[in-house]
Parts: sequence; structure tokens; C-alpha cells
Amino acid sequence: MNDNPYPFSRRRLLAGAAAASAVTVTGVATAPTAAAAAAPVRATTPLVTRDRIATAALRAPDGAAVAVAVQADFHARLAAWLAFWSANSPRAWSAPVQVVGRVAPAGDALTLHAIRYRSDDELRSGFAAGRREAGHLATVASLHHHFPSVCVLPDGTVRVGDGLAGFTGAPGQVAFAVAACRELWGDGAATTARWAEHAGRVLARAGQPSDAASHAGWAAFTRISLRRGLGTESYE
Repeated sequence: MNDNPYPFSRRRLLAGAAAASAVTVTGVATAPTAAAAAAPVRATTPLVTRDRIATAALRAPDGAAVAVAVQADFHARLAAWLAFWSANSPRAWSAPVQVVGRVAPAGDALTLHAIRYRSDDELRSGFAAGRREAGHLATVASLHHHFPSVCVLPDGTVRVGDGLAGFTGAPGQVAFAVAACRELWGDGAATTARWAEHAGRVLARAGQPSDAASHAGWAAFTRISLRRGLGTESYE
């Protein structure tokens, strides 16, 4: 029996939404002053107004529907991230129907409170800031897969900043890797000083041996940690 009540729809819809969102609009600069002309010129990206991320409606933490001003390229990355999260979630979950959070005034950062999907005609949370369990860490893994700046705040909400994904050695990335090794993979001996060694053992265990501090290794480590945390693959 097929336990997915939304066959084909979530992957295709999310993939299409991510592709449709991948547009960056470049503004036209005004005439520079002499001082500005001496400095490197950086293209500006006007904000666009959106009330969805991929197929999911945006909701404020109080539950209100919102339309937010966001950088176009950041919105495209958010759509790609949500498609990735959904594609690696249990088959019985629908495509996410709500993303609860706040977008920064500059439109280049999101503070995530919840991701909601439907299962058996009920609205459920695949990620909730107040629930510090495997699904929380799995979602943090998915964000590290897509963004260079990911910060778990004291209340469990997660703030992500725009930019190209990849391992940079930032303290937040190392702290996540240690937590994932300990809490998702059962390696209680993982430490900040030797995190790459422990993450390398995890990758080898999953049949994907590589250097966790490399671009490919970091992508693989965050991907398998997402799948293990959401229960779609055990790698046992």
C-alpha cells in the first residue's frame, strides 16, 4: 500500500517552485561620487514581495499570513532548501504547507520557527523550535546543507543568512557537526578539536567516505544527518 497520500506532487511541485524562484534582479546604480568610484562596485538586489516559500505559505509566529520583502536570490535558496528538506522527509508527509518564521528587514535572513505538513488530513510540525529532538537537529542539518550561516538561538529558533553553501570552519558549523555525531549518530566521544575525524567515521559508516571538511564531504554529512534525523534512512 502506498503510504504517500500525495503521490509525485510534493517533489515535482517543490522542484518547479524552486526553479521558478531562481531569479536574481539587479538594480541600476546611480552616478557614483569620486570616493565611491574608487571602491569596488557591488550590484544591488532589490527586494521582492513573497507570501510563500516554494509551495508553503509563510506564517508569522502568531499564525498570521504574511507577505514579506526578501532578496530574490535568498528566496530562491529558501525554495531549494525546502524542496531538499521535503524530498528527504518520510513519504507519508505531504509537501510542507506552512513555514513559520520572520524575515530580516534587509531581506537576507530568516528566523525559522516551524515547518508544517499534512499527514492523514491533519496539520503537523516536522520542525518546531521548542522541540529539541532528532527532527530539530535534522532540520538544522538541512539548513547547513544550503546556507553558510546557521545559528540556533536559545529558544530553539534557527537564524539562517544568505550566501553560498559550503564548509567554512565557522564555530556554528563545527558545533553542529559535534552535536550531530553525538545525538544523531551515537558517537558520544565527538569533540570540537577532532570533529572531522568523527564525522569521517559517520560518512564511512554511511558508505560515503570523504573528508567532512571538504565541499563534497560537508554536503554529504549534512544530507545523511538530515535523513537519519527525520527517520528516512538509518544507515545501519
